[in-house]
Amino acid sequence: MRKSILLLFISAVLFNSCSSDDSNQESGNPTENNNSIRLANNTTLGNILTDENGMSLYFFSKDSNGESACVDGCVAAWPIFYSESLTLDEGLSASDFAQITRADGEKQTTYKGWPLYYFANDNAVGDTNGDKFGNNWFVAKPDYSLMYVQAQLVGRDQDGNDKNFKGDYTPGNELTFYITDDRGRTLYAYKFDDEGKNNYTAQDFSNNAIWPVFHVDIDKLPSILNPNDFGVINVFGESQLTFKGRPLYYFGQDVERGDNYGISVPTPGIWPIVN
Repeated sequence: MRKSILLLFISAVLFNSCSSDDSNQESGNPTENNNSIRLANNTTLGNILTDENGMSLYFFSKDSNGESACVDGCVAAWPIFYSESLTLDEGLSASDFAQITRADGEKQTTYKGWPLYYFANDNAVGDTNGDKFGNNWFVAKPDYSLMYVQAQLVGRDQDGNDKNFKGDYTPGNELTFYITDDRGRTLYAYKFDDEGKNNYTAQDFSNNAIWPVFHVDIDKLPSILNPNDFGVINVFGESQLTFKGRPLYYFGQDVERGDNYGISVPTPGIWPIVN
């Protein structure tokens, strides 16, 4: 009799335990996450930034100077993202976030200086329909090594005054696509370099302050860029990134994000942007 009662008791405990587990599985019961910026793992794109509801956020290539170029009708298709009190998922740093006041007076959250947007045609959590849209919009990621921008080229004339240039380095107004670092700082090639060979930098790096060699470990890239186009060369013991065999440099006198003054030094076309 005692054995029968004991068996019944054990069976009841096991049943209740299994029922409880099944109930938790069916309800999902995940840990609630109300952070205003979240990291979501996208099966195609890897880690991306989303809002608290899991909706994807984006960067705009025309915002390389840190100001929003999406105005008027653009905002209807690409609504701005703003959170007054940011809370972040683990792995994100508060120092990478800030806010700007747009020309229309609205506030907008930025990440690494890039204003953040939604895409109106993303209808469900996980949608990234805006990525690569018009070659101008890219899903926001925390780990881009480089960025692809579209901006006016602005050099200087002989008197030191700003002068606009087209992509062929003739004077004029035109938006040109080119590659920057992850914070919007312009990268250049040198006309007289050979493929895979830096012919500019002195062995003692005495001229490196003028045209610093550029290197970054390639991790994630905007989807328009091909990782196979990038390589690394050794320059007197220092690593330098190449794009399609062309060594990459900063220009020391580009002091603000979005500057591309190097395109006219010493004359237009000697130090072109790369695209």
